[in-house]
Amino acid sequence: QVQLVESGGGLVQPGGSLRLSCAASGIIFSIYSMGWYRQAPGKERELVATITSGGSTNYADSVKGRFTISRDNAKNTVYLQMNSLKPEDTAVYYCNAFFGAVYWGQGTQVTVSS
Repeated sequence: QVQLVESGGGLVQPGGSLRLSCAASGIIFSIYSMGWYRQAPGKERELVATITSGGSTNYADSVKGRFTISRDNAKNTVYLQMNSLKPEDTAVYYCNAFFGAVYWGQGTQVTVSS
């Protein structure tokens, strides 16, 4: 059974930082591309960042220079370091695993507000 469990969300002030984690089980983590997506109220789910099995990364223009995606294959975990957070970053953040099949986590809420 595949499970992706996100953690690390919460309430943060503008300009602050958060680190999201996504722990995977039930897959051969090292061969999967991993990603973070987000969905704000009333909006479609959008790509935030991805990282391939080889470590190549890709970012949405809106987060370039502020967010960093990384992975630890020994811990079967992917991270999203989010700095200089803005109110428009408020959303539910979802972890995604892709290798032919696609798997999703349950999401973690990130709220950026003063």
